[in-house]
Amino acid sequence: MGGICRTVDAARADILVTNEMPFGPWLAESPEFEEDSAKRSAELHEEALDALASLQAGAVISSRPAILGNRLVNEAFVLENGEYRYIHHKKYFPQEAGFFEETWFVRGRDGFECHQIGPVKVGVLLCTELFFNEYARRYGRDGADVIVTPRAAGTSTQHWKTAGAMAATVSGAYFTSANRRGASASGQEFGGVGFAISPDGRPLHQTSDDDPLVIATIDLAETRQRKLEYPCYVRE
Repeated sequence: MGGICRTVDAARADILVTNEMPFGPWLAESPEFEEDSAKRSAELHEEALDALASLQAGAVISSRPAILGNRLVNEAFVLENGEYRYIHHKKYFPQEAGFFEETWFVRGRDGFECHQIGPVKVGVLLCTELFFNEYARRYGRDGADVIVTPRAAGTSTQHWKTAGAMAATVSGAYFTSANRRGASASGQEFGGVGFAISPDGRPLHQTSDDDPLVIATIDLAETRQRKLEYPCYVRE
């Protein structure tokens, strides 16, 4: 953990994007909801907020489990200048081996609004939400400069890259995603591989085991120009 923190601090990024619910065990590998496990995970992520806020980055975008009624929500948030801000609650959940998210999570509050983070307007699509491309289009119409996708996904990356390229293309925004890495207690393998894509859908950067953090430079003039061009200008 210390090595990761030193790498992040040395980069001095304006915005750091983490993977989805980055701390502790992966709850959704179990097909049965366990109240004690849910509470422990929510508490662990709450306790980790101070550590995230202490990183030498202008802002940190991540997600965390939080208790709502008798289940959890997956809450996207930003920490900027030590201030916590809600972004939205995840709305779409897989329900299959290793990813029984419908068992654990509810949709919670409304979402899919852009948020101003420093000079950059950001939209968030949490993991599976990326495959609902209409929200990327909406973010583009609302002026998003960047769309980010914290995720916890397996070892296959091609469909994630395709969906990320589509999100960038239809929104005219940069796209970036970070993924969980390693195996869960029951053997669910998470593939890592974070990546960034330009507003015209071109791949820019990709993480690896040797290079776990990459920096993408955003040209605000480019993303705003792309919104005037095809296919972004086409009316629904």
